[in-house]
Amino acid sequence: MRIAVFVAGQGRQVGMLSPDGLRVTPFDVPAEVARRGALPLVEAASRGEPLPAPASSSFALADVRLEAPLPLPRRNLWCVGRNYHAHAQELAGSVFKNNAADTMEWPIVFSKVPECVVGPADTVQLPAAAISQQIDYEAELAVVIGMGGKNISREAAMSHVYGYTIVNDVTARDVQMRHQQWDMGKSFDTFCPMGPWLVSADEMDGRETRVRCWVNGELRQDAPTANMIFDIPTLIETVSRGITLYPGDVIATGTPAGVGMGFKPPRYLRDGDTVRIEIDGIGSIENQFTGGA
Repeated sequence: MRIAVFVAGQGRQVGMLSPDGLRVTPFDVPAEVARRGALPLVEAASRGEPLPAPASSSFALADVRLEAPLPLPRRNLWCVGRNYHAHAQELAGSVFKNNAADTMEWPIVFSKVPECVVGPADTVQLPAAAISQQIDYEAELAVVIGMGGKNISREAAMSHVYGYTIVNDVTARDVQMRHQQWDMGKSFDTFCPMGPWLVSADEMDGRETRVRCWVNGELRQDAPTANMIFDIPTLIETVSRGITLYPGDVIATGTPAGVGMGFKPPRYLRDGDTVRIEIDGIGSIENQFTGGA
């Protein structure tokens, strides 16, 4: 099942994509429910409730504007840093040298504020040069929690997964380093493109897929999720230690090698650049970056 959030004439709607991916059928839900995107459906599923009834008509996907499947996350997104072996190594000589793959005993976990989420084709706003000149991309598989819990064991973790989506963990590297923590440089407005929809866990296994990213058509990142240092069950176990996870919580699982900071010299994003991210079993998002003057 692929749950899409979209705008088609009557404001935000939430619906199900057809098997061929060409049409989307909205669920018959009030506008206030649709305003929260897929989140009410995830919450309802955690209570054992069925999906809402479909509306009587559908839309061609080409005729709608897709939005993030979770346009209003319930709280900050959980994010994981340095979680692919090659990515940890590519930054081993940088300011993050202490986070090389061979020195990490625990996942690096930080968060992004929910207000930075935008849609799969929305524009990402580069900040003024006086604020940051080192904007980077990070293609990531995101896990959406279905059944909440606390102190979830690694063995039980996958039963808590509702599904998956794509995020671009856009980062202001200079801000990230300036403050010696990551939340601020990760949370600028528009710094979390998400989508194109939410794919349920019965359709794919996030432990066995592939993440790719292109910048202006140039392939920069390409890795299987099997190359993660800390796999999805370990991440869920770690984040839930002493902290209750709720239905709809998002865990971004880290990015493969090939980020702009990893090049010599670094290749940061500029006005007019386009970043496309594709994950097998989900689809793709593509966002243009503008501004920065």
